[in-house]
Amino acid sequence: MAVSSPKEFMETVLPGKLLPEKLAGLDLTLQFSITGEKGGEWVLIIKDNKAEIKAGTVENPKITLKMKDEDYLKLVNGELSGQKAFMSGKLKFKGDMNTGIKLQKLGII
Repeated sequence: MAVSSPKEFMETVLPGKLLPEKLAGLDLTLQFSITGEKGGEWVLIIKDNKAEIKAGTVENPKITLKMKDEDYLKLVNGELSGQKAFMSGKLKFKGDMNTGIKLQKLGII
């Protein structure tokens, strides 16, 4: 089922991807900054095999992800790969690239 907004993805789809067994070894704070009419700011905190996602911002996240809302929707709906988004400049990524690859495998980005 395709989502129609980043907010819908953050609230309904993403929590189902954040299973404790998949989070093992991750300890990070990820800032999502989605621009555009349907955009917003969200923070994902992964620690001790648990994840919390909430609206807002945080200082000094380990990773920051920036995208336009239309591109982010293509990404989460499977119409655009994370790699293509990054290589084409549609996905701005700041932080540890190895951790970013792990997040991509989880289906977070």
